[in-house]
Amino acid sequence: MATTKTVHKTVRKTRLDTATEEPAVARLVIPVDPSRDHIQGPVNATLTLVQYGDYQCPFCGAAYPEVKTVQKELGSKLRFVFRNFPLTNAHEFAMQAAETAEAASGQGKFWEMHDFLYEHQKTLGDPQVALDYARRLGLDIQKFQRDLSQHTFLSRIKVDFEGGVRSGVNGTPTFYVNGIRHDGAPTAEELVSALQEHQANNAFGNMNSSNGSRHYGVPE
Repeated sequence: MATTKTVHKTVRKTRLDTATEEPAVARLVIPVDPSRDHIQGPVNATLTLVQYGDYQCPFCGAAYPEVKTVQKELGSKLRFVFRNFPLTNAHEFAMQAAETAEAASGQGKFWEMHDFLYEHQKTLGDPQVALDYARRLGLDIQKFQRDLSQHTFLSRIKVDFEGGVRSGVNGTPTFYVNGIRHDGAPTAEELVSALQEHQANNAFGNMNSSNGSRHYGVPE
């Protein structure tokens, strides 16, 4: 996992200071991979929202219902991708929670556990709570506990984290709108606006390219 300097809290984000200088425009370095990534929504949706998140981060907890609102508003136009970015030097239960979600994913229940962890952030210090929920989900509890004790998914979480650092993740939550880091507030209003703006820009670009060098609104 990448070495970091300090973590401090800013408005709506637990901020990560890294040793590298941030680019003017931070882009998603690791493309979305349907065979690996956790995705909600159509795989071929026109809009993609990627979140790097920490289950214990209070700002991620606040952003969780905002993302739900974005998904409800944009419907099938959107695919939402969640990647792990546990800030272990700030949140002592973040890695354990990430491993819990991934252990549930190993049995096809990632999103159920993902939602549960965010909706029960205050219980993250008590692993029995998630274990009881895993039972309610009908998971193979022996396998679930074995995956946790053997840290089966730790390497996957580290890959997420390192990809986030390479992509310019500067804290949690960090969102990417069609591959470009969203530096506005992680609210439904701003995220929807950014997604729709990106869609409009793409449509305009496609219109221009399809019409060659024609100029609209300029007398010939």
